[in-house]
Amino acid sequence: MELSPRIRHLVHSPIGAAHALLELRVNDQPLLDLSQAAPAYPPAPVVADRIAEAAHEPTSSRYAPQPGLPGLREAFAADLTEAYETPMTADEVLITGGCNQAFCVTVSALTDPGDSVILASPFYFNHDMWLQVEGVEARHLPAEEDHLPDPARAERLIDESTRAIVLVSPGNPTGVTIPPSRLAAFAELARRRGIALIVDETYRTFRPTSAPAHELFSDPEWHDTVISLHSFSKDLAIPGHRIGAVVSGSAVQVEALKILDCVAISASWIGQEACIAGLLHAGDWRAEQSARVADLQRHFESVMQGRPGGFELVASGAYFGWVRFNSDTDTATMLRRLVTETDILVIPGTAFTPDDEHFLRFSFANLIPAEIDELGVRLDAFDPAPDPEPT
Repeated sequence: MELSPRIRHLVHSPIGAAHALLELRVNDQPLLDLSQAAPAYPPAPVVADRIAEAAHEPTSSRYAPQPGLPGLREAFAADLTEAYETPMTADEVLITGGCNQAFCVTVSALTDPGDSVILASPFYFNHDMWLQVEGVEARHLPAEEDHLPDPARAERLIDESTRAIVLVSPGNPTGVTIPPSRLAAFAELARRRGIALIVDETYRTFRPTSAPAHELFSDPEWHDTVISLHSFSKDLAIPGHRIGAVVSGSAVQVEALKILDCVAISASWIGQEACIAGLLHAGDWRAEQSARVADLQRHFESVMQGRPGGFELVASGAYFGWVRFNSDTDTATMLRRLVTETDILVIPGTAFTPDDEHFLRFSFANLIPAEIDELGVRLDAFDPAPDPEPT
């Protein structure tokens, strides 16, 4: 039988590829795992209790209503109303099996093979991968010196095949938050050119401010242009339950539901019950986790300020540090050397950029302060010079 050339040429998960390097470890010291950006801490007790309780309820093993449990859609609409200081309704919320699925069903609802989508670079690797799966051209929009995408530069990439612009804020892998004014400029561009603006807001609760992330929802006609994607994985520390959301107008949701019906039918009932409990009863816990991660970011920035081992922190925020290394070594080799020589596991920047720009993504939120200190010690002792040529 023949397998799809499009899928055969797709890269494997950068997370899985990085973890495969752990088999090469020879040292006895503990691993410093800065790879996957999944919470290493448990959910709030009220969320864990609700998961256990829901497991014994007869309805929880059934298919949930396809758009999501009404209680979750209403609770999340209320959460969005408070966060964005703009009235939002449950009808504007579609629940999905994680934010990755939210992106996939949205893009599939918007595009056909041969279309193009603009991805702000550095991009989230699963976004780029899904466009390849769908046969959609990814047009990479390089960041400016301030690590932000430029609407004017994006407009030069738009033609009759372009269906959407994709932004991630705070960014993965950079952690950089796009200011509301810049997001508004992208929304105006998308509206004027008749395309969608997709904003992945997975890490919105880990921004450096409690002010609204943007004012896009205050525009009475936002449904015609803006699609906002969300995740409960990081916010409530329940990544394994795979719950996300598409916030959009009804036109997008009608088409996305067709795709959802073919992929997962509906998101997990128990996971949705967990989200309801978290949104209604874990507000203080959510704020505490956000503050704790912010403290870790400041500690990480302090440790990296001296460029230990020549590794330069060029941007940080949310869960991430975007780190440049100054060496002739290619990124794949540097990743392997960090694992085998220092027992530090990170993700290569080549997962997020079309070319090798000598970057690494450090997910500092997985560590405790003492481990961040140890990270600095190990990097400082590391020689970033390339391996000597064999004789």
